[in-house]
Amino acid sequence: MCVESDGCEIEGCSSSDEVHTLSGRMSPGLKSNPDLHPCKPGQKFRAALLRCRSPTAAAGILSFGNVLNYMDRYTVAVFICSFMVAAPIFGYLGDRFNRKVILSCGIFFWSIVTLSSSFISKEYYWLFVLSRGLVGIGESSYSSISPTIIGDLFTNNSRTMMLSVFYLAIPLGSGLGYILGSTAKEAAGDWHWALRVSPLLGITAGTLILLFVPEPKRGSADKLGGRIKTRTSWFCDMKALAKNRSYVFSSLASSAVSFATGAFGMWIPLYLFRAQVVQKTAEVCTKEICSSKDSLIFGAITCVTGLLGVVIGAATTRMCRQRTERADPLVCAVSMLGSAIFICLIFVVAKKSIIGAYVCIFIGETLLFLNWAITADILMFVVIPTRRATAVAFQSFTSHLLGDAGSPYLIGLISDALQESYATSVLWQFLSLGYALMLCPFVIVLGGMFFLATALFFLDDREKAEKQLSQLAQQAASVKVKTE
Repeated sequence: MCVESDGCEIEGCSSSDEVHTLSGRMSPGLKSNPDLHPCKPGQKFRAALLRCRSPTAAAGILSFGNVLNYMDRYTVAVFICSFMVAAPIFGYLGDRFNRKVILSCGIFFWSIVTLSSSFISKEYYWLFVLSRGLVGIGESSYSSISPTIIGDLFTNNSRTMMLSVFYLAIPLGSGLGYILGSTAKEAAGDWHWALRVSPLLGITAGTLILLFVPEPKRGSADKLGGRIKTRTSWFCDMKALAKNRSYVFSSLASSAVSFATGAFGMWIPLYLFRAQVVQKTAEVCTKEICSSKDSLIFGAITCVTGLLGVVIGAATTRMCRQRTERADPLVCAVSMLGSAIFICLIFVVAKKSIIGAYVCIFIGETLLFLNWAITADILMFVVIPTRRATAVAFQSFTSHLLGDAGSPYLIGLISDALQESYATSVLWQFLSLGYALMLCPFVIVLGGMFFLATALFFLDDREKAEKQLSQLAQQAASVKVKTE
């Protein structure tokens, strides 16, 4: 027999079964409770759903939603300003209210707005701009809150693995976004069709979140679920995060990654096309809709390297933790510095060999994507559960503000400034864009330095977080004793 959390009796279960509820487990000894009564049909359905809410299933559903998040973002670029403004707000809400309800509302909102925006004509371009801004608001709710649920469902190596699967969505969704956008534009002759696929999948993901993703107690994976009742003010949270050196340095390092990926996503396909024009294997495109071959190849490489990156990153971190407790930031630092080398080589070999450039992109991106999940895991270690959503939100805010919100435009400005003197030269158009993109490996090296700085303070900040978490739990326990 199983017992659902509202105290009704559920038929068809063995008496030895352990009972799973939203807040934990109940002893099968509860079957002798005289207050139990047969379940109504609706209660049986709800109890069946509860049994399906395993942590692994929840992580899989959240990862699926994150793929759609980034796929939609890179189908037509979201206006990052609205995303950045909304992220801190959702971070605050995510630390204080039901997280899966906020997630579901966010994903339903951005799916409906995205679908609606696909029917806006050119005459109402301002309305399209507004709609994409609203999509940014919906997506920020998902990016800010989802990792904290996974952080409360898993711990240690299991958490690293699940966060790796979740953050696989960044390269996978981005790559699928490039492919979807390019394919839909060529197949239908209208890029608006690219905005009519992801919304249907988004509504499916939102429904799955409502039905199958639990709302774990904050800190439950740290064996403190249900005991942390006290919450600090938003000002106190921000003050603590500003003093957390590991959090600050890892956020700056994450900004460096975002800077490079944003610039690459915008300019690398064009750079490789110009390289082929210089090699005389392709002709200058004068049509409104040009070949999307390079975008498709780059998207496919991004998907594959994302998969390899997160798997290699999780496995490497797992092994290195056996040798040093600073493994997480050190693995990130080494991968960033290695990535910078191969990204530099792209601009050396592209003029002579496109295949050689793709090989360098493959290795460089694989090393760059190693740190996505590990960075989130660092945050989980050094920030207490009751302010993790705020921490994720402001890390996202910082990454976009200092990263992909401006990097594509900065690279474009530098390239345009360099080619002013020889605007009609095909070779100089290629070289000027390459020189501008050379800024990226230098920013990546800077990010590697920030990860090394994170490694210096990681153990101290982790210990402080553990002590503070223990103190909060003790305070909550003492309050409970007094009230009893």
